[in-house]
Formats: sequence, structure tokens, C-alpha cells
Amino acid sequence: MPNDLLEPARDLLDGVVDLRRRLHRHPEVGLDLPRTQAAVVDALDGLGLRVRTGSALSSVVADLEGGAGDGPTILLRGDMDALPMPEDTGLEFASEVDGAMHACGHDAHTSMLVGAARLLAARRHELPGRVRFMFQPGEEGEGGALRMIDEGVLDGVDAAFALHVAPNVPSGMVAHRAGPVMASADVLEITITGRGGHASTPHWATDPVPVACEVVLALQSMITRTVNAFDPAVLTTTMLRAGTTDNVIPESAHLTGTLRAVSEATRHAVWDRIRTVADGIAAAHGCTAEVTIVEGYGVTENDPGFTELAAGVARDLLGAGVVVEMPSPVMGAEDFSYVLREVPGSMCFLGVCPPSEPDPFAAPACHSNRMVLHEDAMAVGVALHAAVATTYLTRPRK
Repeated sequence: MPNDLLEPARDLLDGVVDLRRRLHRHPEVGLDLPRTQAAVVDALDGLGLRVRTGSALSSVVADLEGGAGDGPTILLRGDMDALPMPEDTGLEFASEVDGAMHACGHDAHTSMLVGAARLLAARRHELPGRVRFMFQPGEEGEGGALRMIDEGVLDGVDAAFALHVAPNVPSGMVAHRAGPVMASADVLEITITGRGGHASTPHWATDPVPVACEVVLALQSMITRTVNAFDPAVLTTTMLRAGTTDNVIPESAHLTGTLRAVSEATRHAVWDRIRTVADGIAAAHGCTAEVTIVEGYGVTENDPGFTELAAGVARDLLGAGVVVEMPSPVMGAEDFSYVLREVPGSMCFLGVCPPSEPDPFAAPACHSNRMVLHEDAMAVGVALHAAVATTYLTRPRK
């Protein structure tokens, strides 16, 4: 039964931790992760999997054929890439690569997935169908999932499951949510163009700087006045750049920021409103506005039926007290959204906050230079991957 997988997962924990620490010491960024790819291929050696690597990126796809006859195919995914940022954790296995760190837990995701492959390979005789393990580069903004889909990772796949570590959730807890679970993420760029001049005679110029400032404030008002609070969007201006020196009015000012939403309808409606606000304010001051929206990851939508299955498996495995339903989506974004557009599935969150932290909400979050995780929780991740796959493959078919 799937609920007997936790102890075997704990037996594998030392190897899972060792792999995680090796990956953490040598993080790689983006789509080209040759060292990480080699470590994964080596870790899967001897398990009797059909392993293949990507051509457009350093991906690894491994198929486990069950020994109990025909059945569906479930995909389990772990991302492998790190972030381009420094590490300041002080860990004995801290990053040895300047300007790169596993600050989002992808080293743990990869290692847990390898552990699940080992656990399931030992029980392949119980499984109909197959399990596909998707080791993905380029989640951090590179859209690696799309490239793997183009290379056929979803061919023949009937369902998909992924875990993401949560350093602000108590260790070993599992959080789930049907429907939108993570937001879309788009980049917003606005250029306000006026007419340059001397700082002493602004009436002879058309100063774009106060116009840009007005646009920033108006965009915030637009969000609060036009977007349903129960179908939210978050618009954040993160950069305002203009000018070269103190006595020159610049010709233009540039705004950059992000837009996040939890429905595609709100996302696209706000795109139009951004253009309306920027054009209108710029025109009122004799300037022009050029708005560019760089489309990023879409909304991550968990299939309700599969999420119910995964949550039930987690409760059977761990006990109901440590499995919680999320009250709202996370406003971060994930390219697992592309997988869930194509097949039913779910992404759940695994709490990894160290027990030494008195307040999980105050612990360093994902993308922090001080983010750490409680490695014992990875045994839960290994077991949950394996239990979800086992339950999906062995449940009665209609």
C-alpha cells in the first residue's frame, strides 16, 4: 500500500541528502547544466530505467516500466537549475560557484525525485503502466518545461505531479490547493518620451520624469479600482531610470516591473488597462508612452480531481494533521504551468522550515541569499512522489 512508503523513503535519506549537498555545492544556472545532468544520470544508473537526455537543454527523462501489465503513464517532475545570486548561509556545503546559489530548493527537488525513482524501481513489480521522471533545467525564467514538451516529454503522459519546497511552512507539512495555485508572471516595460532641456528652464522642455512618477501611482490606483479583489492582480514597479546628471532634463524615463494574476482573464484585461493608463497620462502632459509587456509563465492550475487524489495520499501517508489546504494561491510563478495545460495534475508544497526557526513566516524565503531547508523533510517528499505515482497507477479504472 502507498502508506507503507515513508519508512523505506527514510532509509534512502542519507543518499538523497548526499546528492542534494553535491548539487548545492556546484549550482548551475539556466538551460545548460552539464554537471547536474551528469550527476542525475549517474544517480539513476543501475535502476533499470530507460534514460535519455535533451538536445536543446541539459534535461534528463527516465522511464520506469511497471511489471504488472499495461496501464497509464504518470510524470513526476523535479527542476534542476539554480539562481544567479550569491549565497550567505554559512553552510559547510555552501555554493562554491561565485554568483550562483540553489536558493529555491531545486537541488532538493532533483534529489527527492532520484530518491523516488529508487523507491519505485524496487517496487516495479507492483506497478501497471509506467512512471516518467522529468528532470528539468531552466525553470527560473528560461521556460525549460516548454522546451522539454517540444522534445516529447509529455508524449503518452496521462497525468503529472510535482512538489515544491516551502521554507516558510513547518517541516514535513504538505499544502495543496485545487484550481489556481501559482500566479502568472509578466514583465512590464514603459518608456515615457518627452523633450530634453536645461533643469533651470523646465517650461522649455517636456519633462518625462514627473510623468513617469504619475504613471507609477496611477497604475497602483488602477489595480485597486478595476480588479476584483477576489480575482487579484499584483503590479509592482521595481525600477525607474532617467537622466544622466543633475542639471539636464532627460528626453525619456523608463519604468520596469512585474504583473502577476491568478486568472488568465484578469491577466489579459490588466494588460489593456496598463496601456490605457500610460498613454492617457503621457498624452495629458505632452509626452508619449511606449508599453511593452513581455509574456511570462501562465497561471499554474491544479486539476481538482488529481489534487484530491494527491491530498488523500498525503493524509494516508502522513496523517491528516500535517496536510493542509492552502487558503489562496502563491503569487510566485512556475513553468510547471505549461505541463498542467497539457495534462491533468497537481503541484503541492512541502514544508522544509528548520525546526530551530521559532517563526516559519520569519524564516528566509525562497530566493533569499540565506534560504536553508530541513533535509529530514526530503524523506517525506520522496515518499509522497512514490505514493502518488503508485496510487494513480493502481487505482481502479472506470
